[in-house]
Amino acid sequence: MTEVYVGAGSNIEPEDNLRSAMVGLAAAFGVLRLSPVYRSAPVGFDGPDFLNLVIGFDTGMALAEVVAELERVEAEHGRERRRQQVTSRTLDLDLLLFGDRVTTESGVTLPRDEIYTYAFVLRPLNDLAPDLLVPGGERTIGELWAAFDASGQTLEPNELRLVED
Repeated sequence: MTEVYVGAGSNIEPEDNLRSAMVGLAAAFGVLRLSPVYRSAPVGFDGPDFLNLVIGFDTGMALAEVVAELERVEAEHGRERRRQQVTSRTLDLDLLLFGDRVTTESGVTLPRDEIYTYAFVLRPLNDLAPDLLVPGGERTIGELWAAFDASGQTLEPNELRLVED
């Protein structure tokens, strides 16, 4: 089994799209581990705030299969990956980590660079896996978060419940 972490975000009907996405992801991957949800301002464009979280799960699927499932769930929510412009999104699912894989294949770069750049990725990843060593690096997620300068990045906890207890 491979331990996988995915960043999820939405700023178009985010509550509905994220809840629905969790159903689709659970159907594809089984038991999901969810970070708290955070509200953050869009980066690189003006628009409504995003709701973001990180999802963890274990899978026996190959990397390409996981990428295909993430793209399928995005497409079910109206996301068109061919449009790479920076704009509002119904659903954004970004593969952050795939086990200890350091690679550029299946259309992704692992580990994903946004781990080092954005508070809305690193903080929820830290909530789930603070002791995880970043593949190809020498620091844990917790060490990265402790050293991260989040000034200028709006990040507020949100009480959104994505799954029923």
